[in-house]
Amino acid sequence: MRAAYVEATSKDNPLGALRVGEFEPPAPPDGFRRVRVVASALNRHDLFSLQGVGLPDERLPMVLGCDAAGVDDDGRSVIVHSVLSSPGWEGDETLDPQRSLLSERYPGTMADYVWVPERNLVPKPECLSFEEAACLPTAWLTAYRMLFTVSPAAPGSTILIQGSGGGVSTALISLASAAGFRVWVTGRNAGKLDRARALGAADTFEAGARLPERVDVVFDSVGEATWSSSLKALRPGGAVVTCGATSGPAPSAELNRVFFLQLRVLGSTMGTRDELLRLTRFLAATGVRPPIDSVLGLEDAADGFARMAAGDVFGKIVFRH
Repeated sequence: MRAAYVEATSKDNPLGALRVGEFEPPAPPDGFRRVRVVASALNRHDLFSLQGVGLPDERLPMVLGCDAAGVDDDGRSVIVHSVLSSPGWEGDETLDPQRSLLSERYPGTMADYVWVPERNLVPKPECLSFEEAACLPTAWLTAYRMLFTVSPAAPGSTILIQGSGGGVSTALISLASAAGFRVWVTGRNAGKLDRARALGAADTFEAGARLPERVDVVFDSVGEATWSSSLKALRPGGAVVTCGATSGPAPSAELNRVFFLQLRVLGSTMGTRDELLRLTRFLAATGVRPPIDSVLGLEDAADGFARMAAGDVFGKIVFRH
């Protein structure tokens, strides 16, 4: 089958580690169901995989990709939930110490077919295209959990989103504005800030700028580069919800500010199958749709990876299979 995959990772030249071509998949585990992939979406996780982050040599070669929408062998249109819990695990799969994402232990979604457990298939609403549905399982599910499960803020609250163009940021802007939050966004690109306002942001600011007032919750996936400004933006008793650290994982903790103002730091990782199902229902009810930066053929995957590596993206890059 055709696939975008990595056979030898490279920390220094990750784009050079990408391969697109024929791939012989291993035999799937018992109980896994086959899905013919119609569309898959690109995440920064895929760039990290090319560098070997979370992907040791003994698991290579590996098909890349966490996100997909397609058709199973029963003819059902489905979305693939990419968090795989360990056998026998019950409850929230994001809390399973042995959980993995597709493309970490099992072949990912950037291929003609992907195999996953039955419980990892979620019905695709007819109102969502396959390209839109493929955007949901990682970035949009992460944003949904951050906003509606982890964050203590309710609709009507003022929230700040650090970053304006990435998949998680654009998902947070879209979901929060549709749910009635007052959404502020920071960024360094004026064009992306304009597009953030078009998605529903009430106001936008240059990264690190002084805000008109402090906010209830900050959503931060950037890490070191924005951490200090995230803490400074919070009202006393406020919270920062973090799901990543693309600029580095070890900022100054600023503990004096945290304890004196009674701030909370809340971690959030991916989401559950039930949250993915609720996310699809939210989109169906509100008409919110993922902003898609571009749709490329799987054979042009290298172009999509290069654009993401350069940061020249607003919304999701999708591959049509």
